[in-house]
Amino acid sequence: MSNRLERQFAFLNEADRLKSILRATTLVDGSRPENSGEHSWHLALYALVLADQAAPGVDINRVIRMLLIHDLVEIDVGDVPIHSQNGTAHSSTETQAAEAKAADRIFGLLPDDLRDDLRALWEEFEAAETPDARFAKSLDRVQPVMANLMSGGGTWKTYDVTFAQLEARVGVKIAKGAPGLWEWVRSRAFAWFAAKKDC
Repeated sequence: MSNRLERQFAFLNEADRLKSILRATTLVDGSRPENSGEHSWHLALYALVLADQAAPGVDINRVIRMLLIHDLVEIDVGDVPIHSQNGTAHSSTETQAAEAKAADRIFGLLPDDLRDDLRALWEEFEAAETPDARFAKSLDRVQPVMANLMSGGGTWKTYDVTFAQLEARVGVKIAKGAPGLWEWVRSRAFAWFAAKKDC
């Protein structure tokens, strides 16, 4: 029992480091970058509040679990902004290999049963092939869009993003898991880019 608790707390203490990983996206007031711990919490809240946007049969409790752990690998790898390096950085083979190695280490701190359960959940999120994972991925993509809208452009300005790039890199993934949500957010994002004459 004591060894199990030691491993559980080793994981929980390591997870605290996620609060020190700064993201490119700012808080909605633009005052400072958000950290990955804040991002994960906010996404869990997104899932809770926007559950009505999920496809029938999506298990919101599983989605929340995915979102709470989805970025733990950033403890080792850091944040890889989706709009950096022409939007290819996150999907690069190098990044995926680094994230898998980080997942081995971080989830490996847990007792075997929890390790296997949470690692499988992380892999499901990454693959984005199940309805639960597609909805979770949609929320992961929509939250920074809302932060950018609220903060006056945020990373769109930083990385000189066009609306076409936003739609290709982000909109497609949001629409796969939450089409009604993307329709609502898309119109607001389009209006922002149109006002900047950068469509």
